[in-house]
Amino acid sequence: MPSRMPAMSTANRSNTNSSPFLLMGIPGLEDLHVWISIPFCFSYIMTLLGNSMVLLAVRLDKSLHEPMYYFISMLAVIDLIFSTAVVPKMLGVFWLDSREIGFEACFIQMFFIHTFTAVESGVLLAMSFDRYIAICNPLRYNTILTSSRTIQIGLLSLARGAGVMTPLMCLLTSLPYCKTRVIPHSYCEHMAVVELACADPSVSDLYSLIVATLLVGTDSVFITFSYGMILRSVMRLPSQEARLKALRTCGSHVSIILLFYIGGLLSMYLQMFSFGLAPHVQVLVADFYLTVPPMLNPLIYGIKMKQIQEGIFKLLGQLARLNISQADKDRYVAICNPVHYTGILTRKYLAWLSLAAVVRNISFISPVVILASKGHLCHSEVVKHFVRR
Repeated sequence: MPSRMPAMSTANRSNTNSSPFLLMGIPGLEDLHVWISIPFCFSYIMTLLGNSMVLLAVRLDKSLHEPMYYFISMLAVIDLIFSTAVVPKMLGVFWLDSREIGFEACFIQMFFIHTFTAVESGVLLAMSFDRYIAICNPLRYNTILTSSRTIQIGLLSLARGAGVMTPLMCLLTSLPYCKTRVIPHSYCEHMAVVELACADPSVSDLYSLIVATLLVGTDSVFITFSYGMILRSVMRLPSQEARLKALRTCGSHVSIILLFYIGGLLSMYLQMFSFGLAPHVQVLVADFYLTVPPMLNPLIYGIKMKQIQEGIFKLLGQLARLNISQADKDRYVAICNPVHYTGILTRKYLAWLSLAAVVRNISFISPVVILASKGHLCHSEVVKHFVRR
């Protein structure tokens, strides 16, 4: 009889792996979940709008069918997948108190987060290589970075990310989770989940540390080398205008790289070492790292890169012609101030008005819907109207 006890204990522990986990959201700030959700909802909407516009601009404008803009499109796809893997479930926890997440779903979410973090690092490395060839060896640019080779680089980055993260997921899912099923986080954060295991996770911890160090370290070294060579070449250009143009183009890339790596390192170290900070501070930093950069990336493209900006203006300019309020303003300026008509109502101005109208409406309506959904309906369930108002 005693010889069978360990086997039974192991079986019981492995059976618990089929049980779902429970997400806490923001520990200690549960009463503020509705209000905390508003900036996350806004950032997700802006992420969807901004990155979708970048993809449409690159797709529809033939002048943007170049390797550099293909890499930017890859970043936009990564940001969309990245955000969608995390934010909808996070908002479900905040709005609907939907804390339960299945065992498999938890690790699938974790796989997407880690995989596309690695993919983004690979794409940023490819972008630095693209700029290095364009500035330091421009005569061979079109022969080295063809469209097919650009796509191959993107697929290679995806294969690398999935290849190094699949063994980690196998190691994590093989651990028995027989402690509490509550994850003190708003998504399946790696370290928070591993702490729930009742077996020694040293193998998975060592593997994740080696992979993170090799990926981030190697990519960072090559990116630094590429931009160091670029800076040296730019400083040798005879024309100041050419130097400024090259620096502006690379400036957007450097901004995205700093945002990605500094934010990731800060989030990782705060999860590993608390530094005396409250748990909700650590969770908020990790949440903002997953939601803010995907929202800012398309804004950085639009501000720093004139070609992307013009492509988005062309796209928004087509939508602007259909906007009624802008049509009214168009008639007002044409009749009351005809001399300045072409100077005031430019295509760029109309495009910005169209975007501002969309963002304004979503920003005002979203908090109303969120607060209304949390209200207690204690009267009759009958709505005396044709539609729900």
